[in-house]
Parts: sequence; structure tokens; C-alpha cells
Amino acid sequence: MEATWRWILVTAFAPIVWGSTYVVTHTWLPADAPLWGATLRALPAGLVLLLIARQLPRGSWWWRSAVLGVLTVGAFFVLLYIAATTLPSGVASSIMAAAPIAMTLMAWALVSERPSIRALVGSVMGIVGVALIVSMAAAAVNLWGVAASVTAMLMSSFGFVLTKRWRSDAPLIASTAWQVASAGIFLVVVALLVEGAPPALDGPAVAGFAYVSLIATAVAYLAWFAGLKRLPASTVGIIGLLNPVSGVTLGVLVSGERLTLPQALGIALVIAGIAVATVVTGRRSGRSGGRSRAAAGAEVAIEARRAA
Repeated sequence: MEATWRWILVTAFAPIVWGSTYVVTHTWLPADAPLWGATLRALPAGLVLLLIARQLPRGSWWWRSAVLGVLTVGAFFVLLYIAATTLPSGVASSIMAAAPIAMTLMAWALVSERPSIRALVGSVMGIVGVALIVSMAAAAVNLWGVAASVTAMLMSSFGFVLTKRWRSDAPLIASTAWQVASAGIFLVVVALLVEGAPPALDGPAVAGFAYVSLIATAVAYLAWFAGLKRLPASTVGIIGLLNPVSGVTLGVLVSGERLTLPQALGIALVIAGIAVATVVTGRRSGRSGGRSRAAAGAEVAIEARRAA
């Protein structure tokens, strides 16, 4: 049980940080260069992870990494960048709330992970909570931003479940580096062809890109993929509901967006839904006793030796 909750907390780091990227992008990053915005987020993160991993893909993992990189990072970042610059931070992050249901259904079909009743109940509670958050958002909503956000949600959900189906024996940091770096290379080519030279950046923009690249991409994707390796996809998807909670909270604290009572109730309902969905995982781990804790400890030790 302790090991399971440790991985739940590790996984939670990713959506909390991802929720902050809406405010950072909307406030400090250039809005007229979405391809370069995605490139400057993905490429530095991928190169840093490759330098740490010091390992290249082999065999089928050359093309698998490219496919996963486009789904979960490359095209996903472009769509997310468009959404972040055209929608209020709360709305943009909240549309991603359908990801738990999408990931649950895709995992059932692709990796035979049958969802538990508690996981479904937790997902419904979380989505209702997000609906309360969105209900009080600004009335004027950019339809292109909504379309970009919905497409990003479906694409990333499929890519994350596909990551579970295509399990790699490589260390976590290496497999993550391959995906992020391949996406960055893809984005550089597309950005040069479509948008030309990269935009000029001022100090706040450089700091913003450093944050979204190193923290909200390199570190966050390591945490997210670690969760996908050790937790059911439905559980990981529900944990992802912390994304809109983070986005709305930071929108209030940084951008001056107003938090209403329904939104506060929605945030509480999201957190309650996550708790309901993850309790079953903890109980199952508790029944497995010391063997599960020993297995989790062995996995951590193996990852540490591989990374070294």
C-alpha cells in the first residue's frame, strides 16, 4: 500500500505542473508562434533527458518512439499551445477532464484493463466537479481553442495507453527521452517550414520556456510515465484531473481570475473523486502485503541501477 501511494503522489506531480503551463503560456509566452512554442518546450527537455540517459533506441523503438512522441508530445503540445493562448486557463485545462474516461475505455480495449466500479464512480465525480468549474467560466469561448483542446485530450489519451501496450525494457529516463526528443526534432522541422525563424524572446519568455521545458516537460513526463508503468491507466487518468484544479487555482492566484463558490465545490468534488478511485488500488496493495512492497522496492532499485 505504501509503495502504491508513493507512485500515486509521484504521478500527481505531472498534472499539477501541467496545469500551471496554461497560466505561464497565456501570460509570458508569445501567442503568434504555436509551433515554435511547442518546439522550445519539447526539444530542450528531450536533449537534457538524452544527455542524462546516454542511450539511444534500438530496433522497433526508433519508429515507436516517433509515433508516441508525436501523440503525447509533438502534435499534443501544438494543440495545447493553441488552446492556452485562445482560452481562459480554467477552461483550457478543464476540457482535459474527459481524459480519465477516454483513457479508461482505451485501456480496456488495448491493454485489457477492465475498469473497477470505484474508478468509474471517481471519474464521474471528477467530471461533474470539472463541469462546475467550467460552468462559471467566461461566456465567450473560442471554438478553435475548444477544438484544439479536445483533439489534444483524445490524442494524448491514446498515446499514453499505447505507451502501456508498447512496454519497453529500457530505463524509464531513456524511453521518456526518446519520445520527447523525437517530438522535438519533428517540431523543429515543422516550425521552420511553417513559421520560419523562431520568434524573438524577452527575459520573461526565456524564463517561461525554461520552466515549461525542464520542469513541466522533462520532470513531469518522467513522473507521468513512472505512474503509467506501475498503476492502472484508469487510475492515472483520474489523477490527471488535478490538471484543471491546478489550472484554475493558479488562474486565480496569478491571473486574477475570480473563484466562485461553484468552482470551489467543483475542485472539492474533483479531489473527492480522485480519493474514491484510488482507495481501491491502495486496498488491493494492502492485501498483497510485504510481497508488493518488496516488488516495488526492487523496481526502484533496478531503475536506479539502470539510470546510473
